[in-house]
Amino acid sequence: MPGRILLVRHGRTAWSVSGRHTGLTDVPLLDEGREQARVLGERLRRAPWNDLPGAEVRTSPLSRASETCALAGFGDRATPWDALLEWDYGREEGLTTEEIAEQRGGDWVIWRDGVRDGESMARLAERADEVVAWARAADRDTVVFAHGHILRAVAARWLGQEVDFAARLKLEAAALSVLSWAYGEPALERWNDTAHLPDSA
Repeated sequence: MPGRILLVRHGRTAWSVSGRHTGLTDVPLLDEGREQARVLGERLRRAPWNDLPGAEVRTSPLSRASETCALAGFGDRATPWDALLEWDYGREEGLTTEEIAEQRGGDWVIWRDGVRDGESMARLAERADEVVAWARAADRDTVVFAHGHILRAVAARWLGQEVDFAARLKLEAAALSVLSWAYGEPALERWNDTAHLPDSA
């Protein structure tokens, strides 16, 4: 049986706090986001993770993900990978959902309506499939540090769903998720786990 894939969303940024769509703009972590990354690393060093010895680690090249990876203690083990870049939002970059809906004349859902002059959902699904194929080909655990929408897309495709299933998978900053196997089928083992964060409910 192939190993698990652990998904880590980067810590908070000014744009994630304000709800602005942050695709390829390289917005840095807030101090709060850096602290989130550190406490996540502390959690992964303890049982049952025990620093994930032998796991292969990859990160989005964007600084908010790569810095989260480094502060969590995995930077020296991580390979940057463009497949983990966030969705290219095109003309929606930097805007809130409310601003986009107003521009587009009413209700707007990214997983239904897509983006203007950016990356198609089909292309996003292809990148998610690339990540899934890599993880399933490994004979050990894998860990990825990336962004909300691409990680939700990876989870949807791991589960054999169309990429728009990701609309049903809420994912907070600095959350830990695990995709694994149950009865020989792809399974969601852990999702949007923020128990390591001090403000976690």
